Amino acid sequence: MGSVVWTRENLRHALSVLRYGRNPAATVYDSLGTDFFAALAPGWLNLGLWEGDGADSDEAPVAVRRLVETIARELPIGGDVLDVGNGLGEQDPVIAATAETRSLVAVNITLSQLLAGKPRLADAGAHGVNADATRLPMRDASFDGVISVEAAFHFPSRAVFFTEALRVLRPGGVLTMSDVATARMPLTPGEAVAAFTQMRAWGLGTHAAATADEIVAAALDAGFIDVRAEPVGERVIGPALRFVRDRLDRDSGRAPMFYGLAVRIMVRQIELLWERGMLDYILLHGTKP
Repeated sequence: MGSVVWTRENLRHALSVLRYGRNPAATVYDSLGTDFFAALAPGWLNLGLWEGDGADSDEAPVAVRRLVETIARELPIGGDVLDVGNGLGEQDPVIAATAETRSLVAVNITLSQLLAGKPRLADAGAHGVNADATRLPMRDASFDGVISVEAAFHFPSRAVFFTEALRVLRPGGVLTMSDVATARMPLTPGEAVAAFTQMRAWGLGTHAAATADEIVAAALDAGFIDVRAEPVGERVIGPALRFVRDRLDRDSGRAPMFYGLAVRIMVRQIELLWERGMLDYILLHGTKP
């Protein structure tokens, strides 16, 4: 991790913790920019799917690709695919190669991310669209597959996203995604503080807190069938936290003192939520009848 300085966007993010405006996710990711301090590999924003415990830093760039490949393998081969919440675009060439897509459209509510990811979109032969996941500007039955990697907790409503995903899919089309699930609610003041501050830091509302069963139920209510959710937190959250904590220790002193302290506090709060069994990470799959 290189030297970090506060940008105007960082300051806007810090000052907007109590009021994010109409598009919290866009505010957060505009602030993070293209050189996010906790990114496991340059340009990647997911937590990875790990074989190890996060101690081997060389596995990080493999883990982030492995997660996308694992989710994308559920897509129909050779179809038209919609990627909802595509980050900085690094995942789109992986999706295109794994599913051998006929066409790929990438949706992102954060315009700055779409612009930064244009070279990766070009590599994937993908078309980028600046839009809200709950108001997709696509026609009915336009896609064979919808994929969303670690983004749904940012959407204004998972239920509405599932309805939109069902609408744009053709009969027999597939939804495949990953999501952060809430395993239980806070029981102590310390847990409540950690949960609240993390939700505010990431621009999340209370609607983002949903158990795996509740997420599955929302997909079923939208009309998907054969919905299944696989918990993989032990291969995702745990190792990613270990990796970020170790890198912070290695790079101690290279970032401004207040910035480094803020990052450590954030990581420790997430560790508390994870260690006390409040969080999990799921891979979800569903099919349109």
